[in-house]
Amino acid sequence: MIAFVNDRFIEEEKATIQIGDLSIQRGYAAFDFFRTVNKKPLFINDHIDRFFQSAAMLLIEPLHTKNELKDIILQLIAKNNIETSGVRMILTGGYSADGYSVSKPNLLITQQAIQLPGVEKVNAGIKIITEEYSRDLPAIKSTNYLMGVWLQQKLKEKKADDVLYMYNGIISELPRANIFIITAEDKIVTPFNHILLGVTRKNLLEMGSPGNIEERDISYEEFKRAKEVFMTSTTKRILPITQINGMPVGNGKAGSLTMALYYNFLEMEESWLAAN
Repeated sequence: MIAFVNDRFIEEEKATIQIGDLSIQRGYAAFDFFRTVNKKPLFINDHIDRFFQSAAMLLIEPLHTKNELKDIILQLIAKNNIETSGVRMILTGGYSADGYSVSKPNLLITQQAIQLPGVEKVNAGIKIITEEYSRDLPAIKSTNYLMGVWLQQKLKEKKADDVLYMYNGIISELPRANIFIITAEDKIVTPFNHILLGVTRKNLLEMGSPGNIEERDISYEEFKRAKEVFMTSTTKRILPITQINGMPVGNGKAGSLTMALYYNFLEMEESWLAAN
């Protein structure tokens, strides 16, 4: 597999940065991840825009313009020739003289084959638990997944698939996904505060009817009463959540409105790919 580091393409096993980088010393780096479908980078402009926004909020100065970065990504995709993949971009805090100050960054871009959930997995849905936690600087997509990784053992013990963060009785997000609920009145609601604004979330909101979608705080009590619950992410698209803390959501099966959104999203994705 070919990777890109700073200014050159290189075999992934030979791609390195020095240990003095702030990404290693302090976990300080901007990050983004998107999918390719039939070797096409899905929603690439949205992801590059968010990548640059995260870097700016972290006070990291990019090494390339958006157009230059896009061209590098397209070259990488052509070199690796993978039909369905994930492309990961990382812009680090750089080699810091004092181990604390941001310096000239290192840019790392890698690509790997991925497999998306099939229809059976989507129909079955997933089980989640909740955790009292609020991410640092949640509007930034960074490499800091400390809590998400640390909770993996708890997920195994609870026989759950993922965890939903909540704080002071208000739900926010999963470590790698956004959350939506559908109320008894068929209103689609998703948190707006203290979250990362996901690209799949953005496209779903643009796809849906504005009159039926709300962005606002959702209390845990309202969350438990939801008719349907689902998550959105780059690698999951739309995935129903059928159990929360051991209790079923609705009838414990993927809801009809969630599944309709799922198939509508697949159609929208196909239309986007055909037009790009």
